[in-house]
Amino acid sequence: MSIRRLPEHLVNRIAAGEVVERPASALKELVENAIDAGAARIAVRLVAGGTELIEVIDDGSGMNPADMALALERHATSKLPDDAIETVATLGFRGEALPSIASVARLTIESRLRGADGWSRIVDNGELVAEGPAALPPGTRVRVEQLFARVPARRKFLRSARAEYGASLDVVKRLAMARPDIAFSVEHDGRRVFSVQGGETRPERVAALTDRDLAGNSVAIDFQRESLVLGGVAGLPTFNRGVADHQYLFVNGRPVKDRLLAGAVRGAYAEMLARDRHPVVALFLDVPADQVDVNVHPAKTEVRFRDPALARGMIVSGLRRALDEAGHRSVQRPSEAALGMWTAESPSPSGEGAGWGSAVSDPLGEAPYLSEGSHLTHHSGLALHDRRPTFFTPPPLARAEAAHAPVPQTIDFPLGVARGQVAKTYIVAEAEDGLVLVDQHAAHERLVLERMRRAMQGGGVASQALLLPEVVELDEPACDRLEARIGELTQFGLELERFGPRAMLVRATPAALGQGDVHGLVTDLADELASFDEALSLKERLDHVASTMACHGSVRAGRILSVAEMNALLREMEVTPHSGQCNHGRPTWVKLAHGDIEKLFGRK
Repeated sequence: MSIRRLPEHLVNRIAAGEVVERPASALKELVENAIDAGAARIAVRLVAGGTELIEVIDDGSGMNPADMALALERHATSKLPDDAIETVATLGFRGEALPSIASVARLTIESRLRGADGWSRIVDNGELVAEGPAALPPGTRVRVEQLFARVPARRKFLRSARAEYGASLDVVKRLAMARPDIAFSVEHDGRRVFSVQGGETRPERVAALTDRDLAGNSVAIDFQRESLVLGGVAGLPTFNRGVADHQYLFVNGRPVKDRLLAGAVRGAYAEMLARDRHPVVALFLDVPADQVDVNVHPAKTEVRFRDPALARGMIVSGLRRALDEAGHRSVQRPSEAALGMWTAESPSPSGEGAGWGSAVSDPLGEAPYLSEGSHLTHHSGLALHDRRPTFFTPPPLARAEAAHAPVPQTIDFPLGVARGQVAKTYIVAEAEDGLVLVDQHAAHERLVLERMRRAMQGGGVASQALLLPEVVELDEPACDRLEARIGELTQFGLELERFGPRAMLVRATPAALGQGDVHGLVTDLADELASFDEALSLKERLDHVASTMACHGSVRAGRILSVAEMNALLREMEVTPHSGQCNHGRPTWVKLAHGDIEKLFGRK
């Protein structure tokens, strides 16, 4: 077959296949052009998710008629003053996307320079159909109608209008997040979707476009290493989502979806989140132009770093340092469902107070009896009038301890002072600004993990020999995996040796775990090793191994703690990084503010 030169309209359609995959792709190019034109306000209007209409209006620099004609030619751009393409500082190349879009849709461009008249140019699927004067304020208005209408092979592969709208909205949000100095508005099918004003700070813009609660449940990122600068906001581990769609990554102000950066975010949150949960982050990485290649992908959504390890380490270190400084913070958002479970006792029909009548306590501490004229309503609805003390169930007795020292002042401690224990699981503490409930198992699990991490950084975890070595029976492959890692497990304080083909002998356990569940610990470690890459050392998987050990060595629910033990736990939480969430990403403590308590009792 002989070689032939393709006609211009077919070349443009092929180029459109690389740049314009769906309405969101076209919208991205148009909004980026508006940003590069110096716009202070950008308005987007969509119909049917962008399949019927995409309109972008900006108040940027505008174009004269000659520039408009040149912008619709392939490989024409105003964004490269010279041939140094590797130093491009703009988001895209005007003139590359426009002819591609015009070849598969009806494209109308209206633009006006300040102090000049406006001009309009209409191209229908690659053919110029009209041009002439246009009335509009300074700036540019671009309309894309009937995308892929004459390319049925591409049109039928578009998703539903709702799905295309979701992708288009995500594109605008990411670009708006990158430029908090610009005002953005989006309208879909005649309904205003969102509108943000220019001049906002970066955290304000991120919270406005993601979740308003993020502002109070996040930490600021400000980290620099060599010539790289990392900024943005990172949600607390307990402020998480079930999908990774709420992770916004930017390189030199350009929104990207890069595997290297996404993997770095996962690594930073690895031991703080359950495997099916994802953090909410918006990270802005500034890199010198000669250390990053932004022309890897036609849509410029991927980048390539000259030093990938430096970029990855920058994100991991920056996130972990910021989260470490957050200390014991956790998401403080009382659940409406949980608050709704609190109900007030309804008055009795006789108006004499609660349905149990007026009870009088026996001065000798025996069971209460009813005063004269009172009655007792049983759960079955029968009124009981027998005044004999033996007829009633004794009231529950609270556990009390003798005070050997003055009660601490709540103002001195963020998590308050312990007042008691509920269900042998939850510590009740009184803080200066409310009531704190702590999950003792989850909290101690995190504390043990952080102790082990510090010990590993110091050279190894101290071990405690068992008085009688314990035999743990496993299947042979599990024993093989453990035997292959005996040397590394010893550094974690766990001393094992092979005891026949299907058993392991445990001689010592990490001292930080105390009298933990040895059998469960060894079994879970064997299961974890099955999912590890054999080329990775356990130190590289430190967080997984230490987290598994900490879970088996923490204070279990159902254990009665003394007041001194409860206060010691609270004090350690206040000075331990990440103590606001357990190793699986769940909160370790919640707070009912005074205002929340007043609402429960109808006082506010």
